[in-house]
Amino acid sequence: MTELALLGGKPALSQPLTAYPSIQDKEINAVMDVMKSGVLSGFFGSPGPKFMGGEQVQALEKEWSALYGAKRSISVNSATSGLHAAIGAIGISPGDEVIVPPVTMSATVIAPLLYGGIPVFADIDPDTFCLDPQKVREQITPKTRAIIVVNLFGNPAPLEELRQIADEHGLKLIEDNAQAPLGRLADRYCGLWGDIGIFSLNYHKHIHSGEGGICVTQDDNLADRMALIRNHGENVALDYGCDDLVNCFGLNLRMTELSAAVARTQLSNIEAHVQYRERIAKRLSAATRHLPGWTVPEEREDTRHNYYMWTVRYDESRTGVPRDVLSKALLAEGFENETGYIEPIYMLPLFQKRIAMGRDGFPFTLTDRQYTKGLCPVAERLYENEVIQFQPPNYSVSDEQIDGLIAAVLKVYDNLDQLKDVKLP
Repeated sequence: MTELALLGGKPALSQPLTAYPSIQDKEINAVMDVMKSGVLSGFFGSPGPKFMGGEQVQALEKEWSALYGAKRSISVNSATSGLHAAIGAIGISPGDEVIVPPVTMSATVIAPLLYGGIPVFADIDPDTFCLDPQKVREQITPKTRAIIVVNLFGNPAPLEELRQIADEHGLKLIEDNAQAPLGRLADRYCGLWGDIGIFSLNYHKHIHSGEGGICVTQDDNLADRMALIRNHGENVALDYGCDDLVNCFGLNLRMTELSAAVARTQLSNIEAHVQYRERIAKRLSAATRHLPGWTVPEEREDTRHNYYMWTVRYDESRTGVPRDVLSKALLAEGFENETGYIEPIYMLPLFQKRIAMGRDGFPFTLTDRQYTKGLCPVAERLYENEVIQFQPPNYSVSDEQIDGLIAAVLKVYDNLDQLKDVKLP
């Protein structure tokens, strides 16, 4: 028996992991070229060629479309902005219901509220952590207008089934693909199954431009509407032949030339960035999947999982060691991890108190839906009891360090008896 680091022993990893070096000379040179040009943003909020942005922005959109096979790509200053533009573009109006997952970044769920839409939560599948199609079906009402699906942790959701459900009921499918940039289901990239797909270029993602986002669609009308929402569309609606003015009042969601230049450089090397993270996760899974009560993520047939998170489901009844104690033991060994991910979004104060826009609680005043604990039991169970995560995009990890991460997990499991009486403060 080897003494665990949590109890005074030597850690399995002698040195802490360092941050992934995502910015290299190519990105720096691209930024300097833009700085020397003096054009840091090429957008005009008036009719004309510059309504669609500057040279770098328009080049990024073309390159993004070419890679993914999208008819149109619309850049924005964040994926959150992309969600806002997408929800506006599909015409969500006050009182319309939008089915959303309970486990995601809050921006996914908040986007409908900005147009008076009502988020309706459907539970998730415990194996994929993504929307459960049967639970989606159960939430559809005459007021339902759209479904927002998230390819969570880089894992493709059951997109084919959700696309079928949306088509059966005349709903729009919005695909939040912030965490799965090269994810794939069958012969189609994630982000291309929805009427609109949203990608993130936030600093924590596989590729980034600090902040930024891209919306993709095969529908010219939706692309044009998103472009209006992105850039003060009320000024140019008539010039661009916009007959349907619903939600086409504009914001400023525009990407800068600096961000676009960085994003173009990163996009040119996206396969290497993604494969690097996949390699870490696949090795962790292969070496630890045999452990009792430790269920590693499995890639479904005909999918590509990008591992924004390497997410384990832990069953403490199989080991006799509480999840929080096991997590702390792993941390002490040098295995960076977090438990739970995100508490179901409907537990946020704005849903519990039904207060969003204005003092009277709009748009919750338009619905009698309640957001009580127990609404999505699978999501709650995973958050409260099971999820343990490591985030590959955060770290620069050598082969030797991957060996160390594996050794940390195996060491803790080999010495579970030392943890059974541990009480955390």
